[in-house]
Amino acid sequence: MTRTVLVTGGAGYVGSHCCKTFARAGWNVVTLDNLSRGWRDAVRWGPLVEGDVRDPIAVRGTLEKYEPDLVAHFAAFAYVGESVENPAIYYENNTAGTLALLNGMRAAGCRHILFSSTCASYGVPQHIPIDERHPQAPINPYGWSKMIIERMLEDFGRAYGIGSVSLRYFNAAGADPEGEIGERHEPESHAIPLAIEAARRADQPFTILGTDFPTPDGSAIRDYIHVNDLARAHLLAGEMLLERGGTHVFNLGTGVGTSVHELIEAVERVARCKPVVRRGPRRAGDPAKLVASFAKAERELGWQPQHSGIDFIIKTALEWRDRHPPV
Repeated sequence: MTRTVLVTGGAGYVGSHCCKTFARAGWNVVTLDNLSRGWRDAVRWGPLVEGDVRDPIAVRGTLEKYEPDLVAHFAAFAYVGESVENPAIYYENNTAGTLALLNGMRAAGCRHILFSSTCASYGVPQHIPIDERHPQAPINPYGWSKMIIERMLEDFGRAYGIGSVSLRYFNAAGADPEGEIGERHEPESHAIPLAIEAARRADQPFTILGTDFPTPDGSAIRDYIHVNDLARAHLLAGEMLLERGGTHVFNLGTGVGTSVHELIEAVERVARCKPVVRRGPRRAGDPAKLVASFAKAERELGWQPQHSGIDFIIKTALEWRDRHPPV
């Protein structure tokens, strides 16, 4: 029997790639998105319900109409700096929005949810690589908004029998290799598309935020994971959750760190053009190094990153950018 997944935020970056992956695996896919930060033309694998997870009528009506076996919840704001400047919208949209969604699921009898969480819930790492047992100590409202949701999911699991998987992403990157969807943010804040733009346009320099970190080349180190690897992990996690139930948490990263200087070198290598670079101060609270352990996901989901070499990530992101150059 064909399964159905309701994807909140399915018009966004990671959500749309997950929609494609679920559809390719034979699932019926329904997207619920208010299009405030998503893109209508990214919804290609099933119907779009234009609505907000904070709207109980829209949520319950969608759940009752489509009767999904699983909810994949991506709808959220995700800019760290914005969360510091305006925390109210993060707790309202991310945390309260998820509470409204969970209450709608309870009312409709939907009992399984995948949650798009974040490594930002760990805060400044105490050890590298970071595994799921690492203490969670967020240093910004974005991280707190996601960590609170994880606690909500634990409580809803115990009290109401809602099974969940929280997937803590490290640095999502790249684009669909077939070119159907890619990364689009307004404003763009992710390092790889910004570095690519600096290689394509001399008037758009890339700023290295900190050159005095305690790392081999002085720049921050991050764990970049291809968005298609993330999408495949969601599919595997959804299948596991429907079979086993329970409350689960997994890191999604590669175990490999890439410094900002190494990232710039990779963009130059792939784009065959040197990005224009300038140096700036560190951002407050930026850790020197964030690298995941994905051993638990490998052990329990049978998942490994397969497309997350930095050159391949940049190649797919560059091809997407060249097909859809900024206006």
